Amino acid sequence: MRELGRVVRLQIQRSSLKTGEKPHRVYDTVPILTVERLTVSPDGALGEADHGAWIVDVHHRMHPSTKNPDGEHGISLGFTAHYDLMRARLGDRITPGCAGENILVQSGARVRMEDLDGGVGFVTPDGREVVRLHVLQVAHPCRPFSGWALGGVVETAVLKETLQFLEDGMRGFYCVGVGSGIVAVGDRVVAL
Repeated sequence: MRELGRVVRLQIQRSSLKTGEKPHRVYDTVPILTVERLTVSPDGALGEADHGAWIVDVHHRMHPSTKNPDGEHGISLGFTAHYDLMRARLGDRITPGCAGENILVQSGARVRMEDLDGGVGFVTPDGREVVRLHVLQVAHPCRPFSGWALGGVVETAVLKETLQFLEDGMRGFYCVGVGSGIVAVGDRVVAL
């Protein structure tokens, strides 16, 4: 096992971040809710709100408007080093968590799909493993996020360059829970 870093942010999407009809879809970060703990399962994520209630992420299979009916991408994982690279290229609009991943890991270097082939595990500060994720694929960039990151409508060539830059896991990775457990800010994340 190789340590990738520590969980620094957990969040859920209460509803879709992309709204409208193609080709006029827009990206909006308002539905993102930061939480201190996240229940992870093969069905997706639940986030613990301030008042102790668990809120269903839009990618959880039980969400009434689920974006994950097949259960193939219920959890998303991102890395702070990727945000550093995105902010350097795209500007201050890029803040940690704005891409909507459920789990953000403090990392010193870019993480690629091949680094995660065996999956990832979450380990509490006292050394207890709480849950594992099977990493399925990169989170491919989309036009709404890319346009938002660039501040609005841009030339086709600039949009294309941005989409290419955001490929290969820059926007994170789609995962599925292997078993169930509760992930907390401060947990260690290890490549299995």
